[in-house]
Amino acid sequence: MNYILFDTSKRINLLPLTFLRPSADIRIGILTIREKWEKYLDAKTSSLTEDYLSKKFPLSIGAENILINGSVCPSKKLVEKISSLKMKEALVYKGEVIAFKSGTVDAQIIESSFNDYQKIEFTETLIIIENTWDVFTKNGEALIQDFHLLNSEKHINEIRTYTFIGSEENIYIHPSATINYAILNARNGPIYIDEGAEIMEGAMIRGPFYLGKHSQVKMGAKIYGPTTIGPYCKVGGELNNVVMFAYSNKGHEGFLGNAVIGEWCNIGADTNNSNLKNTYDDVRLWNYGKRTFVDTKLQFCGLIMGDHSKTGINTMFNTGTVVGIASNIFGSGYQRNFIPSFSWGSPSKMIDHKLDRAILTAEQVYSRREMAFTEIERGLFSYIFDLKQKDHQI
Repeated sequence: MNYILFDTSKRINLLPLTFLRPSADIRIGILTIREKWEKYLDAKTSSLTEDYLSKKFPLSIGAENILINGSVCPSKKLVEKISSLKMKEALVYKGEVIAFKSGTVDAQIIESSFNDYQKIEFTETLIIIENTWDVFTKNGEALIQDFHLLNSEKHINEIRTYTFIGSEENIYIHPSATINYAILNARNGPIYIDEGAEIMEGAMIRGPFYLGKHSQVKMGAKIYGPTTIGPYCKVGGELNNVVMFAYSNKGHEGFLGNAVIGEWCNIGADTNNSNLKNTYDDVRLWNYGKRTFVDTKLQFCGLIMGDHSKTGINTMFNTGTVVGIASNIFGSGYQRNFIPSFSWGSPSKMIDHKLDRAILTAEQVYSRREMAFTEIERGLFSYIFDLKQKDHQI
């Protein structure tokens, strides 16, 4: 069977996190949504997404295809229902089609009414990422589900070089991981330390928590769950309910809370975000689709940062701030609550970042990881940059 993860028109509500990826490649819990599906299905998937993303995320079409909403996280019962779909049958959740089986694949069918399909209701509760803040608000539940999905063989280092609080059933430490005299508290949720990861001396971590492959927690860090640190990241200081996708760094002191950080970001020393208004009112957050700030109905909401953005030392973000991709942010005082992509500057003066300079930085950052910033990546940067020139709210 050929499996395709599709984006809907609601993908725009997930910007800036989806500027450079389909919805299915958002990380929540331990795995990305795509990785979850491929683990459950034991099969590879492709994407039906925006045309400009198709070179990096090509679509593969078979004679028979099962198409699945890429913002929906799988569960055992959901996979069973999807696997039993017949041609021209669609699975519906709360009035929306979340999966269907078809011999035809095109973008128009995703937004169709599916009147010629036999519709089957799915009634179990699902994790669906519909807004950017869902990534951190639903991260705890997703992290626990992924822990049980992956952790068939539990492993704890025989030689304890850390203090552990809670049940051993709630911890997995890869044999190649290193933990030096840290405190791990799994009473409130599981802790998963992946391959080649390192936790330095004096770090204090409360679950639910995931530390990705070859990632590092610096000395004396204070981390409150549910927090996910993706592969090849470095974190220090204080974090509370943070999701960091991959290849990003927050290596120094400073507070980051109720936040989502994309790939290839760097948070400068003593950068802080507020996650609670002094008035205790609900937080409003920039929405690219509605082109205004919307009510998250959350009292705690911090920072959403797109890929390749960077901050200088002592940068301050107000409650509920959105930063686009490839921005360079610095200077004293609180930053604006919405900073478009390819921005360069401070609260007193913000200008457009130059495309060639942004690409050069990305190339240098990739080279430090012995990776190549490809022509496809350059094309994605150019596409978003051109959009920004036409619409400064991108």
